[in-house]
Amino acid sequence: MADRAPIADTASQKTGEDVEQENSFQEDMPRRFSRNTYTGALLINILASALPAIYDTLVKIWISKIDSSFVVTTDAYTYINVIVEVLNEGLPRASYLVIGDSAMPLPLRVNLVCTLIAFQTAAGLVMSLVFVASAPKLAAAFVPASVRAASIGYVRISSFSALTSATETAVSLATRAIDRPDVPFMISLCRTLANIILDFIFLSTFRVKTIREPTVNTQASIRMACNGIGCIAGLLYFVYVVRRLRLDEERKSVWMPKWSSLVALAKPGMHTLIESAVRNALYLWLIHGIVDLGSDYATAWGIFNTIRWGLVMVPVNALAATSATFVGHEWGLWRERALTRGSTQASLTDIIGPRKFVSSHKTSGIFRPALLSTLIALVIEVPLCLAFSFWLTRPFASFDFAGDATQVVSSQLAYS
Repeated sequence: MADRAPIADTASQKTGEDVEQENSFQEDMPRRFSRNTYTGALLINILASALPAIYDTLVKIWISKIDSSFVVTTDAYTYINVIVEVLNEGLPRASYLVIGDSAMPLPLRVNLVCTLIAFQTAAGLVMSLVFVASAPKLAAAFVPASVRAASIGYVRISSFSALTSATETAVSLATRAIDRPDVPFMISLCRTLANIILDFIFLSTFRVKTIREPTVNTQASIRMACNGIGCIAGLLYFVYVVRRLRLDEERKSVWMPKWSSLVALAKPGMHTLIESAVRNALYLWLIHGIVDLGSDYATAWGIFNTIRWGLVMVPVNALAATSATFVGHEWGLWRERALTRGSTQASLTDIIGPRKFVSSHKTSGIFRPALLSTLIALVIEVPLCLAFSFWLTRPFASFDFAGDATQVVSSQLAYS
């Protein structure tokens, strides 16, 4: 592996063993609903996206019943993750293009996954330590003054979400790229079940009575512990999946992170990282301005984000992950054909596929998965957005025990 040619030159080196292995997991279910197909991957991705969204909605309700003034504090966790998102949209986003190249030998793709996970974990740990050290400044930027002093502990605990988020994103996106969406589903399932069980015991209306009443820091500690459980479960399941593969390389060579693999991911990943850094810097600047307006506006923005990311964006995230996976596959297959025939010119059929809109078992055409996801998203999202804009936002805000002023602001945000 150490002497292998650059990634771009190995596109046509897929062996019969690789083909046999990539098809070996489809025998237990009909092909249409296999995780190797668009339909099957989409169903699994919807479940993986819905579970954490349900929890994020429930936790605001539970915190509001403990102390409604601290609902806005829980949004600090979200804003920390916005910073971490810059890291998560760098190399992990490149996994769909690089690792998702199904024409690449399977051992090389697995090594790219291992390299990505190792890099993201190390970078996430560094970011967590920086966040812990700068917790007062983070609280000053993203928590209203009325609860800022009491929120520093919450920010310190939530700082370790950088480590768990970076690791989870690396595992999730990389394994989706090798047609294993069941790995991120396992992460979401384990994390969400642990969160709901522990929150039900310690935070909910039916919680166990203890000497000390639960606080917002209790919720942060539970969340961090459960995030860790999800990451460990995902890593263990990934190890189990790889050990089942009949790889024709030495196990140590496959598992060991390599500089060449990191460079292969970094080249396309730098573009998405720079774009994410600019976009999220503008978003955090907007958040800082909203927080300065006071607790009502900060709480309303948190409710709006809960609606957006906890409900509206669940199908969008699932569709985006699925389309990115299969666009990467189609790109790799087209590149293999292009290298074989010595031409880099893509035809219209190469881009959008044959006239038959939906294939029986798989997508075809580089752009076809993205087009299909876009059409599905429009059918779902337009009615959903209209419903929340005109009717559902204020009733939803009332579940968070928000005041009338906060409910009005939330409605205006949703309408706009």
